[in-house]
Amino acid sequence: MELIINLAYILASAGLLWFGAVWIVDSASAIARRFRLSELTIGLTIVALGTSLPEFLVTVTAAFRGLGDISLSNIIGSNIFNLGIILGIAALIGPITASKTLIRRDALFLLFLTISVLIMMLDLRLGRWAGFFLIFVFVSYNALIFFRGARLGMDLEVPGQRKAAARDYWKICLGFAMIAAGGHFMVEGASSLAGLMGISQWAIGATIVAAGTSLPELVTCLVAAIRGKNDMLLGNLIGSDIFNFAGVLGLTCLLNPITMSASAIPSMLTLLGMVVLVMFFMRTGFRITRMEGAVLVLISLARWTLDFRIF
Repeated sequence: MELIINLAYILASAGLLWFGAVWIVDSASAIARRFRLSELTIGLTIVALGTSLPEFLVTVTAAFRGLGDISLSNIIGSNIFNLGIILGIAALIGPITASKTLIRRDALFLLFLTISVLIMMLDLRLGRWAGFFLIFVFVSYNALIFFRGARLGMDLEVPGQRKAAARDYWKICLGFAMIAAGGHFMVEGASSLAGLMGISQWAIGATIVAAGTSLPELVTCLVAAIRGKNDMLLGNLIGSDIFNFAGVLGLTCLLNPITMSASAIPSMLTLLGMVVLVMFFMRTGFRITRMEGAVLVLISLARWTLDFRIF
């Protein structure tokens, strides 16, 4: 009976995630045109924040329950999942063009953020000072994004594409609520199934829970890839990783400092390597090819296998 309930959670969450993602992509694109913002800007900020709500809910809840490994491994695992599985699958659907702005500003910022978090967690603890630093960086980055996005989008006009109507504002809010609920149900079902298998907290957080909370990004990016919205796709993934580290982890550390196990360091090194690899792929020809997408997927699957065997 418990197995049936968990499977029902997973199936229900899939429907919520899909319809929520479709509404977010459509409405966010219209809102971007309404305020003359680029889709890259919307993807890096509003869409990234909305699809990262499950990570926020899971991370904060785990931190207050004293489950530091699940709290941090969820963020690290989600970021690896975003850059590996999701970006890889999207590239397999069709090559993804990367703008120079994304590479030189946003990807470099993610690299800086990843290195900063790795250095701060070397003593296996992230305190409130780390939280203050991450929140400050997060606010500064988003202010820059909106300022630059407004300037770059002043002449943004795409013939034949609609601008936002009143319904887009409530649709995007409802879309966020749907993916938050979908991510929650997915985590509940997947975590229960994984717990029955006797897997460690870190392995569960870095794999099953991370994949569950990253499903909004997966569905949103698949919709964006099918519709050829590369800027929103890459912006969502890079922006989600930045939001997970600077926003989610920063606020969590402010509310309740995190203590972790030594398993965190190898996982962070893996994430750092993934960020560097993705930047290299984007820089070569300013696009991610199908072959490069396949490499990203294979690396992520190999990491999952290693996590289960070690932990």
